Amino acid sequence: MYILGISAYYHDSAACLVREGEVIAAAQEERFTRKKHDSAFPDRAIGYCLKEAGIAPHQVDYIVFYDKPFLKFERLFETYLAFAPKGLRSFITSMPVWLKDKLFQKSVITDALRDLWGKDIKWEERLLFSEHHLSHAASAFFPSPFASAAVLTMDGVGEWTTTSLAIGQGNKLEVVKEIHFPHSLGLLYSAMTYYTGFKVNSGEYKVMGLAPYGKPVYADLIKKHLIDIKEDGSFALDMRYFNYCTGLTMTSKKFDDVFGGPPREPESELTQREMDLAASVQAVTEEVVIKLAKGIAKSTGQKNLCLAGGVALNCVANGKLLREKVFENIWIQPAAGDAGGAVGAALGAYYIMLNQPRVVDNNVLDGMKGSYLGPEFSHEEIEQELTTCGAIFTSHAPEEITNKTAQALADGKAIGWMNGRMEFGPRSLGGRSILADPRSPSMQKLLNLKVKYRESFRPFAPSVLREDVSEWFDLGADSPYMLLVADVAKSKQRTMTPEEEALFGIDKLNILRSSIPSVTHVDYSARVQTVHEKTNPRYYQLIKKFKELTGCPVLVNTSFNVRGEPIVCSPSDAFRCFMGTELDVLVVGNTFLEKPKQSQSLSIDYKASYELD
Repeated sequence: MYILGISAYYHDSAACLVREGEVIAAAQEERFTRKKHDSAFPDRAIGYCLKEAGIAPHQVDYIVFYDKPFLKFERLFETYLAFAPKGLRSFITSMPVWLKDKLFQKSVITDALRDLWGKDIKWEERLLFSEHHLSHAASAFFPSPFASAAVLTMDGVGEWTTTSLAIGQGNKLEVVKEIHFPHSLGLLYSAMTYYTGFKVNSGEYKVMGLAPYGKPVYADLIKKHLIDIKEDGSFALDMRYFNYCTGLTMTSKKFDDVFGGPPREPESELTQREMDLAASVQAVTEEVVIKLAKGIAKSTGQKNLCLAGGVALNCVANGKLLREKVFENIWIQPAAGDAGGAVGAALGAYYIMLNQPRVVDNNVLDGMKGSYLGPEFSHEEIEQELTTCGAIFTSHAPEEITNKTAQALADGKAIGWMNGRMEFGPRSLGGRSILADPRSPSMQKLLNLKVKYRESFRPFAPSVLREDVSEWFDLGADSPYMLLVADVAKSKQRTMTPEEEALFGIDKLNILRSSIPSVTHVDYSARVQTVHEKTNPRYYQLIKKFKELTGCPVLVNTSFNVRGEPIVCSPSDAFRCFMGTELDVLVVGNTFLEKPKQSQSLSIDYKASYELD
């Protein structure tokens, strides 16, 4: 039995194919179209999934959409009625889109399927609709390594729900508690993202990365005016301070008054005020998440917790939750945002609707297979694409590629690394990554300004061999999906001088804090990825060889893309990014490319497109 899950039409559209409860393939549409956060019907991602499984369209038994458009429209319409006559402009702006594309999504989807696969199959008979937060919950529980668990989902908003608690047991998943729109932890964070001058639905990472440069001096103001937090973590927002229900912005004039002025203009200079605002909303978010978790543990008695929804990508909050030891084990869906809804929609249909038995396999990490669920290219395909691009490359045996790459890293080179299947979700995990030596004190700034073309404060993550993690990081759990933040081990930290301690704001950036400074954030933390030989043997062997050369089992790992573009998918994507940045080396499968040997006529000027903070 094959079930296809689809997420589309809002942001981060994706497809996932499940066979007898096993996730076979999953990918975001943006990787194929090269449009970041592409929300269009994921026809290319669907085509990839079927190709990966080697099946024809008629062999798909069910197609499951990740939410219910009518319920979402009901929420939108009732919100406008509740706030009328305010919001007329927003209502007039959104209604044509809803009436044309979103309200009648069953016909929109079936028409898209007919255009993609032909009209000889009655696709409407195979089309199902899940609920948004049920899709999130299913994506969190069913691939997890737990037979039973509490499941917490938190995001902006689905149909009505913004936060949900479910109990997973075997093949059952029961939602037992919900918080509804407009009260949303995700939208609170997005409101502050907007207010600090970043883009909603993509700039939240920047707010989280900016937070350690500030102090949570506005946290009490946030709790006094914006959000009322109960002891069990349930909360309510004061809507007088927000504008997202009826307006075209996230915050209101009243919000501006509380925090002393209008929102920061995008791309303008960052000040200590924005850093303190980021630290404050991050602190409040962590408080809510921890209180929710404690309330759930108390009410359910569960020992395991699964997380999904956009807020579950807040790896700083996740790390603090882990250290609180509220639950014995925590598992987070690597594609926790809307893209992962495609996984949950398919698995939910298989287990809940079709009542199929679920068996947890203790011999594998989990059901997401390390998140390596995207396309892979053969050596012949790689050579053909690179040749077509005009690339100059050499081909080598796998062991020689590993040795050459590890030596280049030890020599201080920045490397584009494309290996095996592409990752599903927002993190690069050694399939489509930019790699570097974490011991370099200048590598963070160099990669940000000369490779990623983004703000210099943005932190980078370490990939570390699983067996060495405890020596280098204070992490009491596995972290294969780079979704937990932990402190660098005390033995690897460097004590700051009194003069360095006195610095604040962005001046903290250039202080040497540890023996791996390029992955050590200003508060001594790091967003850790533990690398397992079973799930990614090639990447594991690379880090192991780097350790042999340097004594360090850690690499800088950041996504293989530049600001404003999706992570690379194909060899030609990788070469284009290589030629548009100051990367020194590109490794694609068993091919090795050096920048000086490439024709400079193939260079791309990405940097001119961006004005950096």
